[in-house]
Amino acid sequence: FICFTYIHWKHFTGATTDYDSYSDFVEEDFTPQLDYKDPNWCRSPHLPNGEVSCRSARGVAHRGLLGTRCEMTCDRGYRLLGRRSIQCLANRLWSGSAYCRRIRCHVLPLIPQGRYSCTQGFFVDSRCEFTCRPGYRIEGEHSRTCLHRGSWSGVQPECSDTDPPKIRCPPSRLKVAEPGKLTARVSWDSPAATDTADKHLNVVLVDQQPGSEFKEGLHVIRYKVYDQARNRAACKFIVRVEVRRCPALPPPLHGYLICSSDGNNYGAECEYLCDGGYERKGASSRVCQFNRSWSGGPTECVSMEFKFSVQTVGALLDQFYEKRRLLIMSAPNISDPDYQLQNIMIQKSDCGLDLRHVTVVELLGSPPRETGRIKENLLQSDVIEGLRQAFRISRFYFSMVLLDKLGIDQERFIVPVSSEELFSYIDNFLLQEEERERLELHRDFCD
Repeated sequence: FICFTYIHWKHFTGATTDYDSYSDFVEEDFTPQLDYKDPNWCRSPHLPNGEVSCRSARGVAHRGLLGTRCEMTCDRGYRLLGRRSIQCLANRLWSGSAYCRRIRCHVLPLIPQGRYSCTQGFFVDSRCEFTCRPGYRIEGEHSRTCLHRGSWSGVQPECSDTDPPKIRCPPSRLKVAEPGKLTARVSWDSPAATDTADKHLNVVLVDQQPGSEFKEGLHVIRYKVYDQARNRAACKFIVRVEVRRCPALPPPLHGYLICSSDGNNYGAECEYLCDGGYERKGASSRVCQFNRSWSGGPTECVSMEFKFSVQTVGALLDQFYEKRRLLIMSAPNISDPDYQLQNIMIQKSDCGLDLRHVTVVELLGSPPRETGRIKENLLQSDVIEGLRQAFRISRFYFSMVLLDKLGIDQERFIVPVSSEELFSYIDNFLLQEEERERLELHRDFCD
């Protein structure tokens, strides 16, 4: 049969400059080929008490294709024995096997004068509760849990004699932080402890000292007291520190916020900043006030006005420099089938392109009827010719060129690509970390 060989180079900034091309037709003798499309080349892998995650050229639903690679993971409470990753080989077998063995902890020893009962024996997540005989009480933790790594949480408790001392903590208290602060200084009197036998008791404070600074939120203050027989009693109370706050201020679409202090506490100021290609409409910043509301009104980031009547390609590109990416789409004419298919996909993905700061430029036909446009805005003939010369864009076949925000050619396409493929390339290779974070915040905007 006749084999069509396609060669594709990517054009990277600062590296070598390559081109797309097709090789000549090569006639070869017929030889049997491995069937990469057979959905059942290998039997679908199965892992009891675990999960098999496969990836293949035709998607995760095709688990038996030749070359499919599968990752093996076990459910909680099980340990994987064998291969973590297997691949469907040419001999129709997988490259390895694995199974999940249930994890168990060692048998807990009995405690003198006590016993324990467990919810699930000695397997993972089983909780063993300890109890003492009448006249004894638990010293230490009342329960231990079998952890995922096969060991028990905590340490083994003991049963000690009864009649502990008595202690009473001060009442719980609320403290409001001053404006501009996120902490408050809280004081209290140490609790008094008594015991029927001992006059000298050891009172221990577990947490922060009175008179220290406490952060916003609830703080549990614990006291413990021991007698000479090491009998123990404990008490606790709550210190609550409140910071006056405004509702969380949402960032504008196509923009973000930079806030002082903790972002929404009284006195915090949030400044509005817009993405490339957008400008601020409204107040530059808002302040959280004492009444828990923000000063001023909401601010928007609206599209910047670009001039499309410029006479040179440099004047056009300068407007997009460090602000927008350009996707230049060229076709011999408007009826070109590749152009029509790509145009439909571009229109459906217009919102996603805008979130990724991509502007589409269309170059159609040849002089004297050649047209260039950005949406409904027509470009000058010198600008069209300048774009073709600068980025070596042919008039005789369909192609697309993707430019980054510095105007550098990053990728070329000579066949239509889906929006998913285009978005995947932009997200993985062109977006900066901050852009990816903001994209995640607004990803549902286009649904």
